[in-house]
Amino acid sequence: MSEFPRVAAFKTPAAFRRHLDSAGIDLRFDDELAPPGSSPLGAPLTVDGIRVGNRFCILPMEGWDGTADGAPGELTVRRWKNFGRSGAKLIWGGEAVAVCFEGRANPNQLVLVDATKKALAALRATLVGEHVSRFGDAGDLYVGLQLTHSGRFSRPAAKDRPEPLTAYAHPLLDARFPRGVRILSDDEMERLAGEFVRAARMAADIGFDFVDVKHCHGYLLHELLSANARAGRYGGSLTNRTRFLRDVIDGIRSEAPGLGVAVRLSVFDTVPFRKGCLGLGEPEAEASGYEHAFGLLRDEAMDAALVEARCVLGMLQARGVRWICTTAGSPYYSPHIQRPAAFPPIDGYEPPEDPLRGVARQIDATARLKAAFPDLVFVGSAYSYLQEWLPHVAQFNVRQGLTDFVGLGRMALAYPDLPADVLSGSPLRRKAICRTFSDCTTGPRMGLVSGCYPLDPFYAAHPDGVRLRDIKAGARR
Repeated sequence: MSEFPRVAAFKTPAAFRRHLDSAGIDLRFDDELAPPGSSPLGAPLTVDGIRVGNRFCILPMEGWDGTADGAPGELTVRRWKNFGRSGAKLIWGGEAVAVCFEGRANPNQLVLVDATKKALAALRATLVGEHVSRFGDAGDLYVGLQLTHSGRFSRPAAKDRPEPLTAYAHPLLDARFPRGVRILSDDEMERLAGEFVRAARMAADIGFDFVDVKHCHGYLLHELLSANARAGRYGGSLTNRTRFLRDVIDGIRSEAPGLGVAVRLSVFDTVPFRKGCLGLGEPEAEASGYEHAFGLLRDEAMDAALVEARCVLGMLQARGVRWICTTAGSPYYSPHIQRPAAFPPIDGYEPPEDPLRGVARQIDATARLKAAFPDLVFVGSAYSYLQEWLPHVAQFNVRQGLTDFVGLGRMALAYPDLPADVLSGSPLRRKAICRTFSDCTTGPRMGLVSGCYPLDPFYAAHPDGVRLRDIKAGARR
């Protein structure tokens, strides 16, 4: 268990600030939350005629509860209902949806194909209907769908059988797959770009406002951005490494001209980490000489790490893409960078740094990019670890223009009503606040459905909740 102070232990702004100062963590916040009607988090934002009613965003997460053919299951529908009732006015996908079956991260992930099109349309309609039921209308609700291919982390047929499809040979990550990996050819990449365009056209047909062409977390398109050593049309120069993204954007503009295009981007990365002899995360390689990252962070030199991200954002802006969701690293090889947590999943490592440092690092990266591209709309990530202090940090960041929206991932599983409670001035429900126990990760990695087992009574009582407690108890013995 992490030896760093628990966020819940900081009962006053002064206590929280003392810890941050003593640890040398540059994380600023407002001591008091603004009253209802005057909060920066409740301010609408209008971009290119699109009006989004407040500054909360539900981030896309990978689901493990769809049907075998890629349609939503009952638990998927329950989760999307919660997203609709959350009060957030920007829904960044709600779910990571594969564009083809071989690109699924698990055999219960959603897939957008002809056979699932009607069910996904109903899923979106359910979310919007729940929002209208609680808030009266959905005129300022902006709903997208995240399109993905899981690449080297694909497990389309069985939860315990990886079927990795990669952008290039990776000397460290390939070793994690004893049965080997397969590198996709240029022709296969070209056909896959067509699958993204096809799925985007379907998303437009069933009513989604935009699609996110996912380039983050070590999945295929993010890995492609670091394909420095790949030969051919999709590797080597940054121009080649972004060819896939450009082709998909251009294809969507042609095939679905009214559909918005967004990109969730891991804006910096690190070398892969592993569990060390004391359980702490430790790097598997030296950063110097490591050539397999997009935006490699060396010695906390953030400006240098963001050079490639700035180039990609410039290309996106030139193509009329204005909606960007920032994140970093990968939950598979650098979770403390990507998703700061006090408690690791059962197969993870203990955080090698105060998780608040990881939060501050992502906020800093987003702020730097927002300053460099003021006309782009940014959604920040890594806020859930802040717990009670999430609204205070979020309010400061939006008020200061360090980000446009605040994204909620794990917090939306544990406490989906947080946006509505903050904006109405209701006290936070402490028993619902995500404490980053990581059961929402441990469960799926053990073959169980995704959900907040510690804090959502529904999942605590679910048969998979009982199984998860037994698994964790066995691991402790």
